[in-house]
Amino acid sequence: MPFIDRIDAGRRLAGYLASRLRSEDVVVLGLPRGGVPVAAEIAEALHAPLDVLVVRKLGVPFQPELAFGAIGEDAVRVINHSVVRTLRLDDEDIAEVEDREREELQRRLRRYRDGRPAIPLEGRCALVVDDGIATGATARAACLIARERGAARVVLAVPVAPREWTRRLGDAADELVCLETPREFYAIGQFYDDFAATSDAEVRACLRRAGRPGSAAGSEAARAPRPPAAQAADPEIVLPVHDGKLAAHLVTPREGGGIVIFAHGSGSSRHSPRNRYVAAALNGAGFATLLLDLLTEQEERGRAGVFDIELLAERLRAATAWVGEWLGELPIGYFGASTGAAAALCAAADPDCPVRAVVSRGGRPDLAASCLPSVTAPTLLIVGGRDEAVIDLNRRAQAMLRCANRMEIVPGATHLFEEHGALEQVTELATDWFAANLRGAAGGGPAASGTPSPRRASRG
Repeated sequence: MPFIDRIDAGRRLAGYLASRLRSEDVVVLGLPRGGVPVAAEIAEALHAPLDVLVVRKLGVPFQPELAFGAIGEDAVRVINHSVVRTLRLDDEDIAEVEDREREELQRRLRRYRDGRPAIPLEGRCALVVDDGIATGATARAACLIARERGAARVVLAVPVAPREWTRRLGDAADELVCLETPREFYAIGQFYDDFAATSDAEVRACLRRAGRPGSAAGSEAARAPRPPAAQAADPEIVLPVHDGKLAAHLVTPREGGGIVIFAHGSGSSRHSPRNRYVAAALNGAGFATLLLDLLTEQEERGRAGVFDIELLAERLRAATAWVGEWLGELPIGYFGASTGAAAALCAAADPDCPVRAVVSRGGRPDLAASCLPSVTAPTLLIVGGRDEAVIDLNRRAQAMLRCANRMEIVPGATHLFEEHGALEQVTELATDWFAANLRGAAGGGPAASGTPSPRRASRG
């Protein structure tokens, strides 16, 4: 059974692990980058601390895919002396590879930890998590590193792996857990509907949301009050509207940079992997995010209202009012995709709407044509370079906007921005736009002019 994305994989794996590890003192260790979003869901479900386990495989100089050892932080070093002897590697060979990998290890640690120490493993259960097993070399090295750091028990958990995967791991872990072991296995990404590359920003966002013990985010979050609907560890909440209830996903970092409300397109939901990717990066940049289902469960089943832009905009305005009631005077931005972008622009056109910035990803602003001249919030239109029909629709819509606006075309990208690096460019553009237009408002000053520094995407 394929996984929707890493979040879905993490939740399903957490459901399996919850009863097995409930009585143990667990530290969840995600393997950057792809294993960290999976690990974050497990840590949340187990109410366990989340950390990264940064490991660098030491590859044989003339055959890099073959490991002769691995290194981890705190100068932990594991060497396979059998491989070293068999291949007659000398000290100079070993030192050259180790120096190079140690440099990369330290770079990643600085990037992910921000100077914070690792969570101690002595006497605890180290739950090592990745998004899947291919060769097993990195996972095996990670388990050995956890053991070297004093873990009393090591459990390796992954969503998917080849049938013979346990033989590849040997006795590196005390327990091996895998949900799916398909007969036909070519690559991990084969078993995910969405297997977009995980960015460093997303890794940091996962750690920030987890509130690592000893971190500023963790201690501050423990002291800070939260709105009643978001009190539970599970960020899934329900927003009441006059004609039903809407499911939503709320993350509230404490930096106070503003909150971005997401409006998904037709056929999608608050679980949209692309919107969650952008949201995680915004969380890492200090923004709160609310991913919202704009239709009730009954409406979703009947497909009623999917293209009813007025209804979707009304729901978005209701969510905006809830944000103002529960989260105070945080500056608000909208991030809309496809038909959700039309709803966002329609909601923003209301003179009583407090939204201060709008970002449209592959949007259909033409569906809100009558509203466009009334939008006052600075608006960024992001379109894929190969999405020619939508480019034309956005150019026509841009001509109708009277607010500060800009159109960015991401070269080579199609409508869903599935190409390598495309969604990262969307994320950078959106983060810059919200930083320019919400941060000044959060500090009491005027909103920025809507002209953040240009990034890699080309201007339309």
